[in-house]
Amino acid sequence: MVCKNTDGDLVIIAFGANLPSSSGSPIQTLNLAVRALGESGHRVVRRSSWYHSAPEPPSAQPWFVNGVVGVDTAYDPVSFLKELLRIERQFGRRRDEANAARTLDLDLIDFRGAVDLGDPPPILPHPRAHERAFVLVPIAEIAPHWRHPLTGVPVRDLIRLLPGNNTVERIP
Repeated sequence: MVCKNTDGDLVIIAFGANLPSSSGSPIQTLNLAVRALGESGHRVVRRSSWYHSAPEPPSAQPWFVNGVVGVDTAYDPVSFLKELLRIERQFGRRRDEANAARTLDLDLIDFRGAVDLGDPPPILPHPRAHERAFVLVPIAEIAPHWRHPLTGVPVRDLIRLLPGNNTVERIP
């Protein structure tokens, strides 16, 4: 089942970082990663504010800086995921252990409403996006009419369904 979003055919990427990179602080790294995405031929059409969020799952790691970007791309989902992984490596991302602190995390959340079980990756929509305020709140900012491609539930309803401990703070 594919549910069309009234916000158009956006490709939505979640950005996150909780460690500095060789490019600077997490916010500086995220800003440069957004620029790198644009410089590699993808048109950034919407960008959320940055938000602070606690690590998920809970840990003693530093808090994350998170946000989302909506892009238009000529790539297919598999090629686009490879591009995101290349940009992560460009900013020092290492995938040594699951849920580790990181210099940059780019997650493909929604690819124009596609639903795909991920063989080959990516899984679309992102399998945990609907459980995370640090993804949903920024999506609501840039695409207020977005609906989860699999369930059709509007983003505002998904936010209301989150547990109370799942919060984010907008960075002024």
